[in-house]
Amino acid sequence: MATAIGDEQKLAELILYISQKCATDPKFGAIKLNKILYLADFLAFGNWGEPITGVEYQHLRMGPAPRRLVPVREELQRGGKLVVQPLPLKSGHRQMRTVNLADPNLKVFSGREIALVDSIIEELWDLDAEESSEFSHRFVGWKMTKEGDNIPYGSIFNYDEPMSAAEIIRGQELAKQFKLTTQTT
Repeated sequence: MATAIGDEQKLAELILYISQKCATDPKFGAIKLNKILYLADFLAFGNWGEPITGVEYQHLRMGPAPRRLVPVREELQRGGKLVVQPLPLKSGHRQMRTVNLADPNLKVFSGREIALVDSIIEELWDLDAEESSEFSHRFVGWKMTKEGDNIPYGSIFNYDEPMSAAEIIRGQELAKQFKLTTQTT
């Protein structure tokens, strides 16, 4: 399932892993799954220079989502590894919850990748679909694109909030350090 636009096999295994880890999260559904996937790939890219799956993400109304999520999810369903369980909510909406029927193959991930995904799941645990969607709308990549557009991985490095005093001081320290390094070489 590997393609030029990313590793769909890793995406499939990550869907299974996240579904397994979130099995007891009453607020877990398709929207939250999309946000966990997005954050995992983009934060991995920001931290290590490479995403976990490398698949393309698109701007959707409810926030970023893997462009190939539906075909990959459907393949998992056909293979008997995943089901999508519609659950009625008090609001009248339905939560589309992915439930893994097979264990994920964790051999395709590094320890730091799984640790990052676990930390994102923990961070979003108390958020419902709307709240996790609003959280994803804070990222510049989503803000700078329109519905249907690809969100570039490099957008994780863009920041549109004013810098704190501590960030300014650290930036000045780094600038001085860089200036000294370039003068001595």
